[in-house]
Amino acid sequence: MTQQVPSTEPELAGVRNFRDVGGLPTVDGRRVRQGVLFRSGHLAHATAEDATFLASLGLHTIFDFRNAADQKLEGPDVELPGVRNVNLPLTDPADGAEFWKMVRDGDVEQLREILADGKAADRMITSYRVIVKERTAEHSQVLHALAEDSVPALMHCAAGKDRAGLSIAVTLLAVGVEREAILADYLESNAKHRRYKVHRNSTSTSAYSPEVMELLSPLFDARAEYLAAAFETIGETWGDVDTYLTQGLSVTPATRERLRERLLD
Repeated sequence: MTQQVPSTEPELAGVRNFRDVGGLPTVDGRRVRQGVLFRSGHLAHATAEDATFLASLGLHTIFDFRNAADQKLEGPDVELPGVRNVNLPLTDPADGAEFWKMVRDGDVEQLREILADGKAADRMITSYRVIVKERTAEHSQVLHALAEDSVPALMHCAAGKDRAGLSIAVTLLAVGVEREAILADYLESNAKHRRYKVHRNSTSTSAYSPEVMELLSPLFDARAEYLAAAFETIGETWGDVDTYLTQGLSVTPATRERLRERLLD
């Protein structure tokens, strides 16, 4: 079992799923440097104390992978002095808006129709495959920015699990982090204190019934099968990680070496 370096993780009041990715091991015996690559959920509800802590990290760039529908729902990130904010939506502008309205408004019967019998998990797997295959320009931009001047960097989406999770995974693949360690970091999003809080519009007791929560759980889980689908898509589309990086993301060996210099001890 891969051992990770213990971290002193802050308890942020208004930001879910924050963590430093530092300490993860690479296949050649190095480790991701502490304090250069962070991940989290959105920063729209960060408290003043949260913002003070985030400002103390010396961030150069925050990558926000939310789309317009997410930002309308949650609000813009808090602004941190001297930090560059880059919005790179990894899903279409209104993607999910109608779906999440159904989740928030829907009754049990409606949720059964759209989520039961494995449909929720299938939806997640399809999303991961599509992002890997179709959002190559965005992932290329992130890797080139990190290689040039953008660290320390924070990557986030809404929950910090899926779009940010994939972008972190792609970055870690590029610098040679062990697959097992990438998966272990991804699965950290399942911790109770990290999970995204869905706000349902209904006030009835059925809105949070065990059946409803079970129907919704695949949407809020970090599951090994989701990340595996992303990795499988890389293999099916490009053959291997090296080809994915060079042909899919236009990342040269020289750029990968700069990434390693910036992100690894």
